[in-house]
Amino acid sequence: MTRVLAAWCPDWPVTAVGIDAAAPGAVVVRGQVAACSAAARAEGVRRGQRIRDAQRRCPELEVRERDTDAEGRRFETVAQAVAELTPRVEVVRPGLCAIPARGPARFYGGEDALRVLVQDTVVEAGHDCGTGVADGLFAAELAARAGQGGIVVPEGGAAAFLAPYPLSVLDRPELADLLRRLGVRTLGDFAALPSGHVAGRFGTDGALAHRLARGEEPRPLAPVRAAADLSVRGGFDPPAEQAERVVFAAKRLAGELHEGLAAGGLACVRLEVAVGFADGHVLRRLWRHDGLSALAVAERVRWQLSAHRPAGDGEAVWGGVTWVELAPDQLVPDLGRQEGLWGRTTVTDRVARAADRIQALLGHHGIARPVLVGGRGPGERVIRVPVGDLAPAEPREGPWPGRVSGPAPSVVPASPAPAELADASGAAVVVSARCEVSAPPATLRVRGRPAAVTGWTGPWPADERWWDPAAARRRARFQVTTDDGAAYLLAVEGGRWHVEAVYD
Repeated sequence: MTRVLAAWCPDWPVTAVGIDAAAPGAVVVRGQVAACSAAARAEGVRRGQRIRDAQRRCPELEVRERDTDAEGRRFETVAQAVAELTPRVEVVRPGLCAIPARGPARFYGGEDALRVLVQDTVVEAGHDCGTGVADGLFAAELAARAGQGGIVVPEGGAAAFLAPYPLSVLDRPELADLLRRLGVRTLGDFAALPSGHVAGRFGTDGALAHRLARGEEPRPLAPVRAAADLSVRGGFDPPAEQAERVVFAAKRLAGELHEGLAAGGLACVRLEVAVGFADGHVLRRLWRHDGLSALAVAERVRWQLSAHRPAGDGEAVWGGVTWVELAPDQLVPDLGRQEGLWGRTTVTDRVARAADRIQALLGHHGIARPVLVGGRGPGERVIRVPVGDLAPAEPREGPWPGRVSGPAPSVVPASPAPAELADASGAAVVVSARCEVSAPPATLRVRGRPAAVTGWTGPWPADERWWDPAAARRRARFQVTTDDGAAYLLAVEGGRWHVEAVYD
């Protein structure tokens, strides 16, 4: 096993948007909390909560939209600080980086001394940090989160260290839910299952998760050595003074790299990006690459350059860039999970180039394509995937009891509008625990405008995640038409009505 040191900056999405770590704050994506500060968690705010539920628990909560580009740019300062101690820094994701521990530990006087040194270096750079050392990246990340600032897990002790952890740390919600229903509660319980049975029952992804639970690498440590040099390199004459020129070149090079890997039946799990400057300085950084598209690689090049811009010069690059090189650092056999830039959809080169240019101007999430997935509500059945990112391989098909049948609504608002549904006497229409309607709806009021109900059908009850009190939801949906020619999909939850979608 490889000894790894992980440096973890807690609540990095919150830090990246400028929210004070001591204040209750949260970043949201699609109306749900994606990350929150420690002060917000103390008030009961959790990931996955809707904004209004989070604000009900913490009225003073500061809410901002998540900015993944800012996360990457700002974390480059952390990676640069760690690189001052050892050059082989791998950025796993914004908020987490890792280095091989054996060599630096011998140089700095042991693993614990190295752990404290890296932690102090990041703190001096202005960011809270936890550091941990263990066998493999997965255990090292959890070690960085343990204790007061992290711990060192003895060599060979990763499995015992991981055993008490809940299944949620695997970051596979569906697998964790299924295992809990089967009576498997911890990583230790999961690790005790026979490997062959796990692979047969839960597939390839379950087998990878099982290796993590056992304290092993997610892939067997048998990297493939390419028969030929697969690195790609591009030069700039004259030197590129603007970051955009370098990013465009990096995206083209990433496309060439992916074509070369696909031709050899290979996949890259770690990528080295090297940028050469006019004064001879070379900036190198390792990036975790599992499934990154060409556009995502180019975005990481932008983050890498962001720490080297002269103050006040906007997008200018310090010294000018003379060349950029992408080199696969670790290769494994391709299991067939990677797709092209546009997934299974064929588009013309002209459309692809136009989309690339717009995304370069608006950011990675500037252009997205809708992808159908499983779900009950119309807003849950479509997700937006940035162009260039991998979409879910298959829709999550299932019975989905409580799902409203077609036709599908034409408008699904990002923030459901509150509504009032009343009967002929003016009393609010309620749905009992037995899904009985108190009285036929007669009047619907949306945004203060009343309208007479001319037709309705329902309810379609949905009792979701009843086995998990923290995530349980109980809703009922109605289809309603009004005398002004409008048609709505309404939902009642907790005694409150809202417009979930509009029919055209």
